[in-house]
Amino acid sequence: MKRSTIEDAMFPACPVRNILARLCDKWALLTLFLLARSRSGKLRFSELKQAMPDISQKMLATTLRTLEEDGYISRTLYAEVPPRVEYALTSRAETLRPILEELLTWAVENMDDVMRDRRQAHLSKNGKNE
Repeated sequence: MKRSTIEDAMFPACPVRNILARLCDKWALLTLFLLARSRSGKLRFSELKQAMPDISQKMLATTLRTLEEDGYISRTLYAEVPPRVEYALTSRAETLRPILEELLTWAVENMDDVMRDRRQAHLSKNGKNE
């Protein structure tokens, strides 16, 4: 689902198309996970960027905006010079914390097997069986 789409026109009641498609892209999940794991419960833009060096500033800004629009994170602007902005999980996103933890645990436990299967499928697809 495009980040600018509010609701799937053909399937407005479908949670996969309307919630999970936007929530489950790699940057959104990683951002939520980093905020959930933060010791202080909040992170600044630069801290998020440092934790995700392969994300562009534009994509991080877009991801944060989308998560804020959907009510998963809050953005607090402090009237300082220079301005300080912090991001934190909302109470809605806090309910995702156990799911994020379970998903991460599953990913760690299954990564080797999934990667082995992925490589095998790629080799088979290209006619190079092991």
